[in-house]
Amino acid sequence: MYHKEYIKKLTTPQQAVANIADRMVIVHGMTNAEPPALLAALADRVRSGALKEIKIFSLLPMRTAAETILSRDLAERVHAFSWFVSDVNRGFIRIGLNDFVPNNFHEIPRLCKESIDIDVTITTVSPMDKAGFFTFGTVNDYISTAARHCKKLIVEVNKHMPRVFGDSILHISEVDAIVEHDVPLLEATPSDPRPEDEAIGCAVAELAPDGATIQLGIGSLSYAISRQLENHKDLGIHTEMLSPGLVELIRKGVVNGRRKNLHPLRHVFTFAMGDRDMYEFMNDNPTMESYPVSYTNHPSLIAQNDNMVSINATIEVDLLGQCNSEYLRGWQISGTGGQLDFVRGAFDSKGGKSIIALRSTADGGEISRVVPRLEAGTAVTIPRMDTHYLVTEYGAANLKGKSTHDRALAIIELAHPKFREDLLRQADRMNLLHGATSYF
Repeated sequence: MYHKEYIKKLTTPQQAVANIADRMVIVHGMTNAEPPALLAALADRVRSGALKEIKIFSLLPMRTAAETILSRDLAERVHAFSWFVSDVNRGFIRIGLNDFVPNNFHEIPRLCKESIDIDVTITTVSPMDKAGFFTFGTVNDYISTAARHCKKLIVEVNKHMPRVFGDSILHISEVDAIVEHDVPLLEATPSDPRPEDEAIGCAVAELAPDGATIQLGIGSLSYAISRQLENHKDLGIHTEMLSPGLVELIRKGVVNGRRKNLHPLRHVFTFAMGDRDMYEFMNDNPTMESYPVSYTNHPSLIAQNDNMVSINATIEVDLLGQCNSEYLRGWQISGTGGQLDFVRGAFDSKGGKSIIALRSTADGGEISRVVPRLEAGTAVTIPRMDTHYLVTEYGAANLKGKSTHDRALAIIELAHPKFREDLLRQADRMNLLHGATSYF
């Protein structure tokens, strides 16, 4: 029965997008759920003049979107909105050809239901099983909600997309059109850690107890941290992003989820990005469970795992404890994402810790990442009252419960030694050392 329905809905990319009309609102999947054939067909309709104005919502657009619907020659007719900025659309946002929509990641499914009247959702899914179910594969986040709150759902089936458990299934009865297109998934592997990353990893590992539930991202710093966790026992995973470093911990038996309060023995995430080996490990693996980001990233849900340890990176921190993780030299370069979600959720967990890690310097040691104040107009990703632990290669500091005086001194101790004297002077001028013995 389901095979017949599948054949009936199977079509070409061109036919699938043929009924998209001017001024329609389209949401597409992120990272490996960006559907190449459908986005290319949609871009061709715009380029041919068949479509003169459409709205596109993306998050962390990648190569597929950049080569199709976000091509520069289409920018005047494609009104693009982004919930998170990548290197693909940073330049467009800077010159006003793409609109950034500030958000906390866990809120986006609600925005898809309440704030956006979605005409069409397009996304990549794994192949259908004998019971008529596809899965959202490596990407669940907001797309599973957008798929069920739109007027038309078009899916691109890719045999390389892993079949994933949890709240990831999509029945063929919910789908309006199907396109088949098999292409290798995008891959992301961390670069080799720097020496300071190893020191940061050691400091973070000391803060994470055995039995902790971990949230960790990707990148050389995160990978260094995951390697320092290899001597831990009975760790669990409840994370926004599943990365190769976390999968290595699963394979080595460090992560088993035995002590988790929620979904014990299961590894919970909302999207995954790694290499082919990781995707094969995920495929049809019942311990892998993905859920909508409204679930994985909701602070109250995160807090239900005891000893929740959230580990994230930032660009800079000021002497008040405010963290900027999304602005650089006056420009939006990323977004809040789920950082604040996990900062708040982890701290509310029984025994939980929120850790923000950063190298003390940038640009070859010429710029301090510890600054007196964040520049005016710079986004505050983590307000000072939410910052818990800060870690650099020079140690760790718990800011919770500290006065502005004490936290300023603690933050300065995390800075590179060559910048500390000037930071002390700036702290004195900011009256953060007022009432203490004068330093100058």
